[in-house]
Amino acid sequence: MDPMGAAKYTELGAFLRSRRERVRPADVGLPTGPRRRVPGLRREEVAQLAGASVDYYNELERGAGSQPSEQMIAALARALRLSGDERDHLFHLAGRPVPVQGGAASHVHPGMLDLLHRLTSTPAQVITDLHVTLVQNPLAVALLGDQCGFRGPRASFVHRWFTEPEARLLYPEAEHETQSRAFVADLRAAVARRDATDTEARPMIRSLLALSPEFAALWADHEVAFRRDDRKRIDHPTLGVIEVNCLNLFSEDGRQRLLWFTPAVGTDSAALLELLAVVGTQEIAGPAPH
Repeated sequence: MDPMGAAKYTELGAFLRSRRERVRPADVGLPTGPRRRVPGLRREEVAQLAGASVDYYNELERGAGSQPSEQMIAALARALRLSGDERDHLFHLAGRPVPVQGGAASHVHPGMLDLLHRLTSTPAQVITDLHVTLVQNPLAVALLGDQCGFRGPRASFVHRWFTEPEARLLYPEAEHETQSRAFVADLRAAVARRDATDTEARPMIRSLLALSPEFAALWADHEVAFRRDDRKRIDHPTLGVIEVNCLNLFSEDGRQRLLWFTPAVGTDSAALLELLAVVGTQEIAGPAPH
């Protein structure tokens, strides 16, 4: 490693350590405990929150190890509740370009993350306006599967919905047409809010028009409507069909949404959702809906 790179990695480690020491366990939904010898979070707690090994995170704080990926930097920014400026600084220190807002490595506002982690008894997740999943709580993973690992165009569930048949497995087939129409109307509303310099949404539309005749036909209808609340029937591989209300909280700029799922009144979904914590995270047959 060249001296300039080594100096930057040393600064990266110091910056991570300083941010870790200011975060209280209660800020990220962890128990405080009576005996803590360090201010803020422990290294192993940050590693757990970011989905990294403890050894790997220790190396980062020491200013050593390999260059962290964009996904790991984004995960660390969320774990440490960094502001937008702090998150961008972390990318610079790691020698990575700051991702455009809206992709899988997008910054999640700390306030929205805090609310997500306080929703411990209901499935919840944060997605972008293009239906890219940014972060999920454990119950959302148990209900919908891990949706944070897709990259490129496939990161958008809408793109997968129209290009990958297995993406539709968690909806009953009778509802596919309704869901397709709703996704397209929501996407048109989201694209309209972006300016002419947008480099993410419009290429996605061009790709879908070229790959999916179904999407092209629905896009030509010019329907527009944000999905603010929905009633969904999710076919869970273990628990069967679970009918839920899907509610949305939008960020100020409309680019991100906090979704949470509650049992539909008049169904047995409340008991089924309670079983999610028992069933836990498991491999889902196909990518999940939003």
